[in-house]
Amino acid sequence: MAVEATGTNHVAIIFGVTGLVGKELARILSSKKTWKIYGVARNPMIISQHPNYHFISCDLLNPSEAQHKLSSLRDVTHLFWVTWASQFPLDSEECCEQNKAMMGNALNAILPVAEKLRHVSLQTGTKHYVSLRGPFGKGGEVCYYNEEHPRVIGGNNFYYALEDLLRERLAGKVAWSVHRPGLIMGSSQRTVFNFMGSLCVYGSICRHLNLPFMFGGTKESWEEAYVDGSDARLVAEQHIWAVVNEDIYSTAGQAFNAINGKAGGFTWKEIWPAVGSKLGVEVPPDMFSEEFSLLAAMADKEGVWKEIVEKEGLVQTEMRDLANWGFMDMLFRCPVKMLGTRNKADGLGFTVRYQTLDSILYWIDFMRKEKLIP
Repeated sequence: MAVEATGTNHVAIIFGVTGLVGKELARILSSKKTWKIYGVARNPMIISQHPNYHFISCDLLNPSEAQHKLSSLRDVTHLFWVTWASQFPLDSEECCEQNKAMMGNALNAILPVAEKLRHVSLQTGTKHYVSLRGPFGKGGEVCYYNEEHPRVIGGNNFYYALEDLLRERLAGKVAWSVHRPGLIMGSSQRTVFNFMGSLCVYGSICRHLNLPFMFGGTKESWEEAYVDGSDARLVAEQHIWAVVNEDIYSTAGQAFNAINGKAGGFTWKEIWPAVGSKLGVEVPPDMFSEEFSLLAAMADKEGVWKEIVEKEGLVQTEMRDLANWGFMDMLFRCPVKMLGTRNKADGLGFTVRYQTLDSILYWIDFMRKEKLIP
């Protein structure tokens, strides 16, 4: 049942509230007096103690549960979709169908009752512009993608499926936007592709065992910009900026890249020593290795992580709650550059920017304050 709140004229529902960006959306909106927030995820987590924040535990893949728990939320004015189902491989037909079903179940419950709904904000990513299955361009080829770049032909990109579903279900009656971040930097125990968690667990293990802080990947990924950094604070602020600025509303959908700063991104080579120094580990002169694999190196380190958690008095986590070694190996061996421009958002007045190294250092400190890492 919808919870009444006095003095609010914006009511947000955040699907994926325990994820990297969902947590930031809840934190920022809870600090604003004019917002009431419903946060939706399968498993509860303390995100905000604010009286206008209300958590709803819901399995969105279960249509009857979604209907039961969401269909009373008649006061929703702004919907944020910052979640996805990761059971099946990316670019698979099953992944597309599962994510469509999950969003469809939520929309089936919300749209018939939320008569004041003004905006839906969808989050996907810069993988919108490429296929990880190829074909790939020649080495060194750089393209900075803007929001009008055509879709990749072939394959099964669930980002396209979600945009198409929104376009169909909103039917030109409600404004919506889609935000496309690159590599998201934030803190969460509920995220599959958790870059900061993986990086910090790796650094903590290196420090504990006195191991060198190696980068394992391709020479191109080490020396050239392959992906944009996207601070979770920036991505959340861009979502909010898009939903409260009615001058940029579009019932046909507005797309925005959600990336940290200037075109050209960053290279691992230039920031790796500073990251290692922040984590308190040894960064050897020959820190780059094409042969080194985090998946292989960390395969037997679950017990080491448990030792660290106990010794340092950290929040109880399993290594897999924070780290995804296969993702890190894939990231550091990315076969295609996913670099965007932010000219569109800049031109419309969005001003939040971060340097990617600064983002990484900030989130290391943040995770230390959360007692997730030593």
